[in-house]
Amino acid sequence: MIVAVYPGSFDPVTYGHLDIIQRGANVFDKVIVAVLENPSKSPLFTVQERMQLLRKVTEEIANVEVDSFSGLLVDYMRLKSARSIIKGLRAVSDFEYELQMASMNRKLNDEVETFFMMTNNKYSFLSSSIVKEVAKYGGAINELVPYEVGAALQKKYA
Repeated sequence: MIVAVYPGSFDPVTYGHLDIIQRGANVFDKVIVAVLENPSKSPLFTVQERMQLLRKVTEEIANVEVDSFSGLLVDYMRLKSARSIIKGLRAVSDFEYELQMASMNRKLNDEVETFFMMTNNKYSFLSSSIVKEVAKYGGAINELVPYEVGAALQKKYA
């Protein structure tokens, strides 16, 4: 069984993320969507809230599991017997950073492979930060995030 990990902050999960999750689930036997617990950041949603939203919006994808981790991704992958990392790329600017991360992960564990997936063009502009900014000021986000995520954002900014 080929297990892949799709790590990220997912604060909040967007249709761009879901595009990568669905396509990853079509390629790998199992995809673990791993929410990063990063104490140096101050996210809008708690790790538990992000995991709950991810579980809700991926519940119909049978081979997707939602989890969280802190520390090094390669250590988490060892724990989960995973050797593949999925990374979504929106633009060339994403590639430079992700290439550095892939190289470091490979240096830390030479059995780990990173697979880059280009996001669907209709989501190439989309980021969690942009979604939060638009939601904060009451803009329409229904084409950017699933209903449950939009409702959670409205509640946060109410």
